[in-house]
Amino acid sequence: MPEPILQLSGVHTHIGEYHILQGVDLTVPRGGLSVLLGRNGAGKTTTLRTIMGLWKARAGTVRFDGRDIAALPTPDIAQLGIAYVPESMAVFSDLTVRENLYLAARNGPLDEQRVEWIFGFFPALKKFWHYPAGNLSGGQKQMVAIARAIVEPRKLLLIDEPTKGLAPAIIQSLIAAFRELKQTDTTILLVEQNFSFVRHLGDTVSVMDDGRVVHAGGMRELVEDQDLQQRLLGLALSSHQ
Repeated sequence: MPEPILQLSGVHTHIGEYHILQGVDLTVPRGGLSVLLGRNGAGKTTTLRTIMGLWKARAGTVRFDGRDIAALPTPDIAQLGIAYVPESMAVFSDLTVRENLYLAARNGPLDEQRVEWIFGFFPALKKFWHYPAGNLSGGQKQMVAIARAIVEPRKLLLIDEPTKGLAPAIIQSLIAAFRELKQTDTTILLVEQNFSFVRHLGDTVSVMDDGRVVHAGGMRELVEDQDLQQRLLGLALSSHQ
């Protein structure tokens, strides 16, 4: 088996007095799309933020591409080829769509061919290219946030709840974008609550509860086992199709 692109071992993260991650073990295979599921408050977002160095692990290792990055500052982690799309989207409201993407292009001017590729998934971005991002709808801001993360090739994308509050048509655009990204050298780790969305995209899945990973395996196994869904998540995916 090839070495995983990302591996967390025994990771503990505290936020103030709260012990959020309590020994997380998580493996993300190289290539494809891995999904992180769990109830609200299970520790999913904290896991992504710990990987990015926004919150520091108090114990354990975070290995990316064979290197422990747990102690690195966030800018250095980003320079290694990891991009993070937070649930809040965090676009620069006063800057245009173009300027938001330009800031994310670390290696110089925007690659116009890649920008056209992004427009294929999110045509609204072409229409609003010179509009302030703060004037866009929530769904359009989500497009900007994801486009910013993929404006240059990345080794790993960390994406937190991309479909939250989005219209079905925009979700279909996201599905198309992620399916094409899966065919590249980009690995995706996705936190999501829309089970209909992830069941069609995920290759592997890990389930968190109370700050730990309590299940890891193939997405097909979880989709086909309603008893397992009920035990891990308290619901059946079939009710979210």
